[in-house]
Amino acid sequence: MGAFDKIAAGLEDAIAFANGDESRGRVIANIDVKAIRKSAHKTQMEFATAYHIPVGTVRDWEQARRQPDAPARVLLSLIEKDPVGIERMIASEPGSLAAKSMAHGATT
Repeated sequence: MGAFDKIAAGLEDAIAFANGDESRGRVIANIDVKAIRKSAHKTQMEFATAYHIPVGTVRDWEQARRQPDAPARVLLSLIEKDPVGIERMIASEPGSLAAKSMAHGATT
């Protein structure tokens, strides 16, 4: 199949999907970042700091200006399941600020 045929097939799939044939495409469900953050009992800044996500990115996700990419969706799904455990794992990473503070005897 040549490039033109592949493009034409993709266009046919897109038109069929737009006309209601859900078998011709897939939709990734939205992820409710604000609900995940609130279930972790954190402000946007606390959430961003705890999970090493830029606060602007958290805001953009919550305000639907952007959608999390695949790796971010995985992280958010893990946070949803075990926010404290994931925060601990991130904090204990050798390069993290929390790990450096703990190594020098400071408390976080």
